[in-house]
Amino acid sequence: MTRQGDHPKGLGELLETLAGRLRKVDLRLIDEIREMWPDIVEPALAQHCRPEFVKNGVLLVSVPSGAFAERVTMDSARILAGFAPLGERAPTSLRTVLANPQ
Repeated sequence: MTRQGDHPKGLGELLETLAGRLRKVDLRLIDEIREMWPDIVEPALAQHCRPEFVKNGVLLVSVPSGAFAERVTMDSARILAGFAPLGERAPTSLRTVLANPQ
C-alpha cells in the first residue's frame, strides 16, 4: 500500500511551489535596499552587515557577530526610517541573523 507522499512530485508541481515562494520575495526591492544601505547606516555596519531579503515587511540583515546584531537592533528605528523613500514597499521591521563565517 502506498501513500500519496510516497510518489515523487512532478516537475510542474515543484515549479509552481518555487514560483509561489519567489512571489513572496521582491528581488528588485532588496537590490534597492542594498544600494541605499551605505547611506543609511554607519560605515562599519555598511561594510560588515548585509541586507539579505525582505519578506512580509521584515528586513533580514546578516551580521558577522552578536555585537553587530546588537548595533543593528539598537539602531533599527533610524535604519527603517532611512527606507521611507521606498513608500509602501519599505520594510517595517528588521531582524538579524548571524552570517556564516567565511
